[in-house]
Amino acid sequence: MMDYIVGLRGYAATLQQAKKKHPDALLDLREYPLEGVQVVDERTYRIKIYGKYPQFSYWLAMTFFAPMPVEAEHFYAQAGMSERNLVLDWWPVGSGPYYLSENNPNQRMVLTRNPNFVGETYPMEGEPKDAEAGLLSDAGRPLPLIDRVVFSLEKETIPYWNKFLQGYYDAAGISSDSFDQAVQVSVGGETNVTDEMKAQGIQLSTSVATSTSYIGFNWLDPVVGGSSERATKLRRAISIAVDFEEFISIFANGRGISAQSPIPPGIFGYREGEAGINRYVYDWVSGAPRRKSINDARRLLSEAGYPNGLDEKTKQPLVIYLDTTATGVGSKSRLDWLRKQLDKINVQLVARSTDYNRFQDKIRKGDTQMFYFGWNADYPDPENFLFLLHGAQGKVAKGGENASNYNNPEYDRLFDRMRNIENGPERQKIIDEMLEILRRDSPWIWGQHPKDYVLHHTWLHNSKPNKMANNSLKYLRIDAAQRNELRSRWNEPKLWPLGLCAAVLVLLGWWLWRVLRQREEAR
Repeated sequence: MMDYIVGLRGYAATLQQAKKKHPDALLDLREYPLEGVQVVDERTYRIKIYGKYPQFSYWLAMTFFAPMPVEAEHFYAQAGMSERNLVLDWWPVGSGPYYLSENNPNQRMVLTRNPNFVGETYPMEGEPKDAEAGLLSDAGRPLPLIDRVVFSLEKETIPYWNKFLQGYYDAAGISSDSFDQAVQVSVGGETNVTDEMKAQGIQLSTSVATSTSYIGFNWLDPVVGGSSERATKLRRAISIAVDFEEFISIFANGRGISAQSPIPPGIFGYREGEAGINRYVYDWVSGAPRRKSINDARRLLSEAGYPNGLDEKTKQPLVIYLDTTATGVGSKSRLDWLRKQLDKINVQLVARSTDYNRFQDKIRKGDTQMFYFGWNADYPDPENFLFLLHGAQGKVAKGGENASNYNNPEYDRLFDRMRNIENGPERQKIIDEMLEILRRDSPWIWGQHPKDYVLHHTWLHNSKPNKMANNSLKYLRIDAAQRNELRSRWNEPKLWPLGLCAAVLVLLGWWLWRVLRQREEAR
């Protein structure tokens, strides 16, 4: 933001100097005006930025741009407050539809309707199929529609799943252990809930996450990095060999789609169909992308100077090192799978597992060759993904988010043009050129875009997947009467086991009485 908000770059230094002069005093920001920010009235403020930056409206929706009342800061700054954990981080102050009335992250957190929240109503319009799906039934009603929202911490997946089936949770994700019980996939690839779930009125919502999981190559590495033809063909060969369609099928129950670029579906710049495939890794066959054959990967590997996986100069096997934080039980199977992928082209993979802090340190210093990474969208714009490969964001040189340290002057030039253009044909054309450069250079194995599956009961209304918005709670509505009726029906006490136990006890007592009586008569 220092590159955009007028005066912000020097503002931090001004505040640091003020703090040095009065180290024990509360820093009242009203006494230190910021050049690029102006208070218009009690509900409005204006921000002045350098040049044109359309994405700034997305930044304004981020939590750190929320206006904070100065009274709250002064209240929490009173003596003795922090010692009692009465701090802003624990009891936040805002103007939204809910306030945090109970905060116990190790057990449960409760949001309660904010009585001072006014002026916002349920949308009157939506997408074409929203009215048909009943998503506009509450149009015009004041928000929020639920008085209290309770989040409970379940440390085990089995009780969490069982409580959902019993109606004690309104919505739930699906773990791998419960997937077959909850979801069935048709021959055509369509997903739906099982008959058991349908009988309970449980519905399934799916959406592709605005995130990308990938395996990065370190551009600074002498073997897999750089723009030479040898290194480029090596990266392409590995990209073809690592079959992410198989990975999604085995480890994600099919919940994902293979990535063709850094940009996920739903973000401007993503192209559907043949126009959006990575032709260096896929062919378009019968209306769908098909990964190139392993023979293509072997040919590229040979052209890169590693025929049959051997260095043609030293005759030594090619060994690739992967850095990862994966150390759990489930991680071993994933790493074994990845080794088998490279075995197909006779390349040896050595996984170097480490803790997160050590991994981050190696990424910062560029002491990696390949690594697992991912990115979740902060805001719905292609800039938020394409900047991950911008040279000015190089991790080693600049401390930025370009963990691969990828550097291509032509890509950087196009990025600087693209970032300040409104969405439209011109911007799409530039993005297409940028993606062609990335696919050709292959700084990543593009990986996958995960799919999110969410189940919800029939009494939960207005639930619509939105991977970017964090304010969807205020739109939800609960039919409490239906929930109570169904929950009671599903959890009716079964009395026959008690009757059976009573009968067994009576028979046992009668048998003991008979035995004792026979002994007494015999005596």
